[in-house]
Amino acid sequence: MPIPNGTTSVAELKDSLEVLTFDLYGTVVDMQKGLTEFVTPYLKNKRWTGNPNSFVTWWRRTHFENSMIDALLDRGHTPYREIGRRAVTLTLERAGIAHTQDEVTNLVSQIEKLRPFDDVIESLGRLHKRYRLVILSNGDSDMLANAKPYIGYEFDEYISVATFGYFKPHAATYRKAAEILETEIHRIMHVANHAFDCIGAQAQGMRGAYINRRGRPYEDTPYQPDLVVNNFLDRTFRQNVVLINGEPVSKVLPMKSGIGVLRSLSEMVADSAE
Repeated sequence: MPIPNGTTSVAELKDSLEVLTFDLYGTVVDMQKGLTEFVTPYLKNKRWTGNPNSFVTWWRRTHFENSMIDALLDRGHTPYREIGRRAVTLTLERAGIAHTQDEVTNLVSQIEKLRPFDDVIESLGRLHKRYRLVILSNGDSDMLANAKPYIGYEFDEYISVATFGYFKPHAATYRKAAEILETEIHRIMHVANHAFDCIGAQAQGMRGAYINRRGRPYEDTPYQPDLVVNNFLDRTFRQNVVLINGEPVSKVLPMKSGIGVLRSLSEMVADSAE
């Protein structure tokens, strides 16, 4: 699959949207970097000679798999923190690292202390002038509350999927979020660094914005993202150059179909009061 372009014109999005919901882990806060920085000295003390970044990748993949299984089983919602405990325990065992459950608990608790990507805060301030900004996260409610001082930005609401009893991308998470926000679902755009999250939101009627930080191809799915940006505030395009259909142009221009590619998410506030 090629690197994705957005499927909806920016003008149409700006005219129709009222709320932006954001995935937290990996979209607003830098989960890979933050957890890698924390586990590196821990793994060194354990005399483990593997790659700490790979360890975190194993941890996160195991967590994702277990959360999807939990939602599909439909036997009651397991807290995110408990899913994390199981994932870290299995990852440590897989790596052959002796550990205690107190150590596991401490590792999982670092998720609540993750810091945002460098481009996030400035962009959120701009977006907030036009839209309501909401966290919609797989994290437990108390985890979201604990994360607030580390995020460093006050969102209008923080919604945990624990309220609905299923992890994203279960249909209930997006539908019930719209009910809580008392907003027609098509007037909400979900912003995520994960294709599965955008797909889940769009399948229920939300718009989807894909933060393609690593320049990856998108899933082969009928639910292609409405908007694609490199990050929240793309610092690689200082000369105001973007790619339209793979070709550089001097500014953001509509394609023949009226579809554009933005340099950054914050351009969604163009023409609003700065």
